Amino acid sequence: MKSIRIVLAGPRGKMGGIVQQMIKQTEGFDLVGCIDRKSGNPDLQAPVFDNAYTCFEQIEADVLVDFTVADACFEHCRAAIAQHVRPVVGTSGMTEKQMNELVQLTQTHKTGCIIAPNFSTGAVLMMQFAKMAAKLFPETEIIEKHHNQKVDAPSGTAIKTAEMLERDHANKTIPIHSIRLPGLMAHHEVIFGGEGETLSIKHDSYSRDSFMEGIKWAVHHVMTMDHFIYGLEEMLEN
Repeated sequence: MKSIRIVLAGPRGKMGGIVQQMIKQTEGFDLVGCIDRKSGNPDLQAPVFDNAYTCFEQIEADVLVDFTVADACFEHCRAAIAQHVRPVVGTSGMTEKQMNELVQLTQTHKTGCIIAPNFSTGAVLMMQFAKMAAKLFPETEIIEKHHNQKVDAPSGTAIKTAEMLERDHANKTIPIHSIRLPGLMAHHEVIFGGEGETLSIKHDSYSRDSFMEGIKWAVHHVMTMDHFIYGLEEMLEN
C-alpha cells in the first residue's frame, strides 16, 4: 500500500510534537516535510521550510496537517490546495472570510480539506448527542474550560456546538461560558434545562493523545475527498 505523504505545520508546538510522533509511529504515514518559522531545525527528521509555497513546490505531498495559528494556517492551506495537497487542520480562529476563500479554492482545485475544531472522537459524539437533545429542550448553555495557554475564547468546539444547536432553537443565541486555568486541558459541557429537570452532556480530554485517532481518521478520509468540510461530525453524517 502506498504511504500517505504528510507535511506537518507547527512541529515544535505542544500538539505538533505529539502529531509528529504519531505520524512516525503510524504504518502507512510518511513525514516528508515540516513548515516552521525556524527553518533548518536539527531536531526534526524531515526537511524544514519557513515558507509554505516553497515547501509545496519542492516536496511531493498528499496531506498537510496544521496546528499553528490562524493567519499562518490560512496561508499554509492556500499554498497546499494550489498544489492539490489536502489540508487537515486543527488550528482555530480563522475568519469567516478566510474559511469562505478556502471553500472556493477547494472547489476550484477539486481538492479535499478538513478543518475540525476538535479531533477527539468523544467530543464529536458529545456534539451529536447534544444535537439530539436540543430538539427536546428549550434552554441550553455551554461551558468550556481549557488550559491558560489557549489563546482563543470561546473555543472552536464550543462555537461549533452552539452553531449546530442554534439550528434547532430557531436561531436563538446559545450562551457560552469560557474558563482558562492552569491544570485544565480541554473540557466541554452542554447543559439543557426543561420543566423540573436538567440534562448535562459532557466531554473531557485529559491528554492531547485523545486527538490522535481523530487526526488519523481525518488524514485517511481527506484522501477520498474533493471538497471542504468543517467538523468531523460531517464525516459521521456522510
